[in-house]
Amino acid sequence: MHDPAELRTRLARTRLMLLLTPASTERDPASLIELLAPEVDAIQIRPKPIGEASAPAPARETYALARLALERIVSLWDSPSNPSAPLVLVDDRVDVALALWDEGVAGVHLGEHDMPPEKARDLLGPGPLIGLSTHEIEAVVRAEELPVDYLGFGPIAPTQTKGYRRGVGPERAWVASAGSTRPLFPIGGIDETWAEALAPVGRAAVGTAILSAPDPPTAAP
Repeated sequence: MHDPAELRTRLARTRLMLLLTPASTERDPASLIELLAPEVDAIQIRPKPIGEASAPAPARETYALARLALERIVSLWDSPSNPSAPLVLVDDRVDVALALWDEGVAGVHLGEHDMPPEKARDLLGPGPLIGLSTHEIEAVVRAEELPVDYLGFGPIAPTQTKGYRRGVGPERAWVASAGSTRPLFPIGGIDETWAEALAPVGRAAVGTAILSAPDPPTAAP
């Protein structure tokens, strides 16, 4: 089990979060985890079909992929609690985060149509991390009153993964990050061409650009 204070210390120094969406690549998830776990700071487990922005993935699929990630991390670092290992978070599924907390899952990421953060915190208790998706600066401001530990903000660019045809651009991410007391991760359509524009934020959540790259480890800056 994680120490809650150490979890938040690790979150504070997290710069690159991998969105592990197997539908974004033809590669085997197990081999991808082994290749990429040493290159990223956090892995968000997201076994959703491409283009479905709001429907949570089935609990069974999320559980299986999260267990796989934990097993590979144990093989590399002995324990998910090792400070050098990437954090493992699950997308949407509070039930899976709760079930796998003792095995090393660090928390859950909630979308705007998922379980309210207040209810998720009541169920999870004070230990696990809770992330929240935001799409506008006003939502970032409102999140200051919510029991969440970090924010996603975007989409920065159009993305097929969640079906967004327009992005908010990097400038809003700068403002949102500056206005948040919590770590904020730009997300959505981000690839290497966005690295310079998002440098003032210092963080990003990236999926397809890494997973589908010819050499995934080199695509994870």
